[in-house]
Amino acid sequence: MVQVRKHHSIGADGELDLESWLRHVQTLAGLDGGALVTLRRAAEVSAEAEKRAIAAENIWAEGASSFATGLEMAEILADLQIDAEALIAAVLYRAVREKRLELKTVEDQFGKKVAKLIRGVLRMAAIRSRSADTGDERQGTAVEEHSENIRRMLVALVDDVRVALIKLAERTCAIRAAKNAEPAKRRRVAREVADVYAPLAHRLGIGHIKWELEDLSFRYLEPDDYMQIARLLDEKRLARQKYIDQVQELLRDELARADIHGEVYGRAKHIYSIWRKMRRKSIGFSQVYDIRAVRILVPTVRDCYAVLGIVHNLWRNIPNEFDDYIASPKENGYRSLHTAVIGPERKVLEVQIRTFAMHEEAEYGVCAHWRYKGTDEKSDGQDGYEQKISWLRQVLDWHEEVGGNPLQEQLRSSEADSRIYVFTPDGHVVDLPRGATPLDFAYKIHTEIGHRCRGAKVDGRIVPLNCELQTANQVEILTGRSESPSRDWLSAGMGYITTSRARAKIIHWFKQQARDQNIADGRSILDGEFKQLALIDFDFEKLAKKLNMHSLDDLYAAVGAGDIGVGQVLNAAQRMVRVDRVEVEPSLTASVARGEGKADVYIDGVGNLMTHIARCCNPVPGDEIMGYITLGRGVSIHRKDCANMLRMQSEEHERVLQVEWAKKPKELYAVEIMIEAYDRHGLLRDITAMLDSQRVNITAMQTRSNKHKHTVDMVLTAEVHGFEELSRVLHRINQLPNVASAKRRILH
Repeated sequence: MVQVRKHHSIGADGELDLESWLRHVQTLAGLDGGALVTLRRAAEVSAEAEKRAIAAENIWAEGASSFATGLEMAEILADLQIDAEALIAAVLYRAVREKRLELKTVEDQFGKKVAKLIRGVLRMAAIRSRSADTGDERQGTAVEEHSENIRRMLVALVDDVRVALIKLAERTCAIRAAKNAEPAKRRRVAREVADVYAPLAHRLGIGHIKWELEDLSFRYLEPDDYMQIARLLDEKRLARQKYIDQVQELLRDELARADIHGEVYGRAKHIYSIWRKMRRKSIGFSQVYDIRAVRILVPTVRDCYAVLGIVHNLWRNIPNEFDDYIASPKENGYRSLHTAVIGPERKVLEVQIRTFAMHEEAEYGVCAHWRYKGTDEKSDGQDGYEQKISWLRQVLDWHEEVGGNPLQEQLRSSEADSRIYVFTPDGHVVDLPRGATPLDFAYKIHTEIGHRCRGAKVDGRIVPLNCELQTANQVEILTGRSESPSRDWLSAGMGYITTSRARAKIIHWFKQQARDQNIADGRSILDGEFKQLALIDFDFEKLAKKLNMHSLDDLYAAVGAGDIGVGQVLNAAQRMVRVDRVEVEPSLTASVARGEGKADVYIDGVGNLMTHIARCCNPVPGDEIMGYITLGRGVSIHRKDCANMLRMQSEEHERVLQVEWAKKPKELYAVEIMIEAYDRHGLLRDITAMLDSQRVNITAMQTRSNKHKHTVDMVLTAEVHGFEELSRVLHRINQLPNVASAKRRILH
């Protein structure tokens, strides 16, 4: 059920008793005398700001009191035992937001830290759920993905976890006050809370705020379903409470007999969670097992499992209704044992078992480290807290390391189709962008693990470090004793890493190495790359100047340290080759005029033939198309499903071409690739399949086998866009089994 906490102290005259309220907040938050004095001053400043606004007839449009809202926000935060700075910021936030109080005044009177907190909450207030803004309440994939993006953006903006907590408190006040608002505004606030802030509370592990936000938003978004479940709960409340009292008494006796010092109490079931379970499992109200539920709190993890044994000895457990979130915690750190049993009177009963520390963390999430001062589990609680806020600050860490814009990457990576989820050997889930490799995984786990990585196992099998991981893979990193990242890992063509985090960590490591070593490594990298591309006697001094380097050693050092990628160097070399000598000829792409004043449309797959759009079906870019070789008019382009094309395919299939749209003419260069390999079955297939996957066209091929040495020499003529693509293709070929070498041959 919805539980609204409200502890404003009202005097006999109907006015709020500030001193009584301060004593109550001091008790909740454990404030010292100095903090209490500052909090009183903040409340007085907020009250004065409101009085001035009323006198100036500058009343807030919704008619709510910014002063009262600030006090209510502070109460919610005091219950989390948050520090005095956050409480002061909460009291003043509404006054600043409603422009009744200047942020500069707050900074002058209460310090920069309080002002920074308010500024952070104001920044979060600018982000709203799309469905809240537009009234779009569809539950489709687009809305869900957008909501997830919003939640990630909120996280990305937060560099102090207290900012998120203050905003959650403010939205809790807003949804509580929505009962007095117009229906349209009530639904808008409820949708925003359901899409953004209830999930954010879940991610921070603050259970009691999450449940209240879910129940209240559900009440306004689905009022009929809400009232139906509320009535069903009310009809059986007395009988259910009597039953729970009997179960509690029995369990207390059993704990005392086992000499376990614990607490047992009934657990209120939230209406939204009942409705969600009914929808998810397609069951009726009577089949929801945890309508009758108790929770048992004990001192240690060992006691949790001992109590589980006691419960299962008392009553028969229901198959498939047991969850061990202690051994395998939820993604937000939630830990507990859940079991459902056939209890007294053969009624289904849910039992939750957890330690006192786990309960504090389940209720208060990232705030639990402020509250819980236990003994044997203190370190666990601290580790859990650090883990939770580390991901809040991860974006800032990237910014310091690479100086880029990691927020864009964070948002891009939140798209549903761009994430994969893999397991550690211990069963923990790690999420990565699609296309990630074992090296990306290693650096996500820990920087040192990445630096010491020597190999990887995926699902128990040793794999290359540049293999692409898939959802549900179990990944184990094989490490050496010392840190020694390979410079090959930074090569985009070899595909070892895809995440900016891994790249930043590797670059940072190499920056710490000596300049002489960087020069030697950079020279080795470029010499090997240019020999592979058959760029002999290349003018590296001129290349260094083209890249704005003072000397060739500076270029080598920059490449060796990872400051300049090999791809950048190859692009500069490509421009020099085009100017100095012409070694290759571009392959043309046909163009078709679409009418006067309109841009050309380009067709791939027809060489330099004259091309025109067929009038019978008039295809436009985006349609699937095919070409037909006419007599004297070049190639006519038809829709793939055109009746004339279907007829010509059956009657004159030899004159039908496979073609496709192109955005613009492509400048392609013909290069010869020499491959030396040990012969094996499927070698040619693997090479052509790899080139096809890279969208590289083969125009000619020669092979010569040596039966005595079991070797094969191949010469392929392929079309590439430049040196960078050629380098990537050569690296991929060299990685194929049995390939001894693959390099470019100069055309004669």
